[in-house]
Amino acid sequence: MDTENPSAPPRPQSRIPGKNHPRRRPHSGVVHDNTRHTERFTVIGNHLTQHPELSGLAIGLGAHIQSLPAGAPTDIKTLTARFPEGATRIAAALRELEAHGYLRRTRERTPDGRIVTRTVSCNQPGHRGTQSEHRGTPADTPRPPTRRPAPDKRPPRKLLPAVPQPAYTSPTLLQTATDLLAGLRRHDPRLLLSTTDTEHLAPGVATWLERDLTPTAVRDALTTDLPQDPLRRPAALLAHRLAAQLPPPPPFCGPASPTARDVRYPLRNCDSCDRAFRGPEPGTCRTCTPAGRFPGTPDGSAADPAG
Repeated sequence: MDTENPSAPPRPQSRIPGKNHPRRRPHSGVVHDNTRHTERFTVIGNHLTQHPELSGLAIGLGAHIQSLPAGAPTDIKTLTARFPEGATRIAAALRELEAHGYLRRTRERTPDGRIVTRTVSCNQPGHRGTQSEHRGTPADTPRPPTRRPAPDKRPPRKLLPAVPQPAYTSPTLLQTATDLLAGLRRHDPRLLLSTTDTEHLAPGVATWLERDLTPTAVRDALTTDLPQDPLRRPAALLAHRLAAQLPPPPPFCGPASPTARDVRYPLRNCDSCDRAFRGPEPGTCRTCTPAGRFPGTPDGSAADPAG
């Protein structure tokens, strides 16, 4: 009878203080009366609800935003209407959440061209891809591509310098100027001009021609002493020369009558050499007119060849 029974169960040990029965009420602090949720609930991590640096308003807003369905508005105006705090405090709380990674706000362009602010709520900062950025949307659901305006393939064309304009628009004179510009590439291949450049420069060349210069003289003025380096914008160089080196009008020769000086006759084509000159009626230019006669008139009087 005095022999110890080795199969007897040992004396049960009492619970250690840290593992007391969960339903025992603590002596102080909060007491939880929990009921398991089966619908309308949100799982929120303690790293948010017990964040050591976030303010209470920021924690509350973070929990509120995580509980919202996808697409719900979360702008300052909507949150101010929902909560009693003012817009300033709510904006500061949103900045706290953004600084700690619980919110991301980006500006994106919608398919119709509008710029909107997209708010992304992160229930666990630093772990992208484990869940959708928007609650209720699968993480692997591809987003529709954001439409962006197609970039202009051609850079904006730089404007050419202004060129002198003729006093009178003469189709013949403009055609002569156009032919002169088109033939510059035969003297220098670098002076290959487009149609647009030629149309811009032709009035400047016509202004030189109506000042009693021959096409050869104008061509020499435009092609002499060109830079040796490649010409990046030959039309701009020609426009500068047409404006900067424009010769003065030829001196008036004829009667010193104020009436003769004040009259400005239209341009005519010489019947002999087809050069342009000014006169009251068709005839010959000064070069083709015999000495003592005035060009453009049968009797050689009262015409202003200089214009």
